[in-house]
Amino acid sequence: MPSIMPIFGTRPEAIKMAPIVAALQQSEHFDCVITVTGQHREMLDQVNELFGIVPDHDLNILQPRQSLSAIMTRTIDGLDKLFTDNKPDAVIVQGDTTTSTAGAIAAFYHGIPVVHVEAGLRSGDLFSPFPEEANRKLTSQIASLHLAPTSVSKANLVAEGIDPADIVVTGNSVIDALLTTVGKKIPFTDPQLEGLATSGKRILLVTTHRRENQGGAMQGVGRALARIAAAEPGLVIVLPVHKNPAVREAVLPALAGKSNVIVTEPLAYGEFTRMLSLAHIVLTDSGGVQEEAPSLGKPVLVMRDNTERPEAVDAGTVTLIGTDEERIFKEVDRLLHDQEHFHSMANAVNPYGDGNAAARTVAAVGHLLGIGDRIEEFTA
Repeated sequence: MPSIMPIFGTRPEAIKMAPIVAALQQSEHFDCVITVTGQHREMLDQVNELFGIVPDHDLNILQPRQSLSAIMTRTIDGLDKLFTDNKPDAVIVQGDTTTSTAGAIAAFYHGIPVVHVEAGLRSGDLFSPFPEEANRKLTSQIASLHLAPTSVSKANLVAEGIDPADIVVTGNSVIDALLTTVGKKIPFTDPQLEGLATSGKRILLVTTHRRENQGGAMQGVGRALARIAAAEPGLVIVLPVHKNPAVREAVLPALAGKSNVIVTEPLAYGEFTRMLSLAHIVLTDSGGVQEEAPSLGKPVLVMRDNTERPEAVDAGTVTLIGTDEERIFKEVDRLLHDQEHFHSMANAVNPYGDGNAAARTVAAVGHLLGIGDRIEEFTA
């Protein structure tokens, strides 16, 4: 029985890998050997626990204030040793993290076919998002099978010279995970959030962590949020703040003492999906949230100048606004007070998936290894 090794190390990867891991484990054709790097630790473990994922191998590479180079070298070194003793028939890496690229490189060095989930996303700027744009382009040069979430992503790969026969459009497995989780209405561990859930108040949900935004840009985000809180006393801003000390040092000082700002530790995935469903507006620099929120009909303001996920921008549910303090304030204010604009963005569209990405992924992996046929590709 072929051995398939999903490799992941961060919370976003774990969320998107979870439906694929479940589908592999349910298949009678494969032995699923789960390997985590621990690039994230607590947040990774929370997702694994939610989905019942028990890793077979854990490299546990996390160190305080770790650099990208250190993540890369420790991951490759750990996987090199693992592959020497436990060589799978294929590895699956997801997205654009340093874990995914390191996993692809280590597998390539051992002659192991690489399956790239969420392949083909491109912003067109090698340094934004950083280092994700470079990571995903590097992984595309190594992968044997490219699982593109949308036809736009497939077109990006074809334009770069990837053989269309090596690309399958699956939809994004984040929608599989979201649809499974959001209906559970998982209770909040923070009593403030549980009380907010039944208050009827409008919620601005904020996530920010991008490396290229850290420093002055993120300080401006904090100031913009403080201005919004002062101008809209009936609005509650919920900020699950990233663990990175650089993020906290930049964004939190301006929010001190604001009674309608709730700052929490990062929410476990189940709690986050519930908060996402309760939000009136989402303000983010995250990649995954750009996919999840439109699926729930939430207007999304993205604090970036470009995005590798243009489908929701084209659909009108996502707007790129950058990190300028004044622009952030004005765009949130417009959504709060211009109902026509709000409803035009809140139209529930789902350009990213139909909940069957994991099934298409497993079928495509099987076809790569000579087991069975591909199934019909995803179309929005």
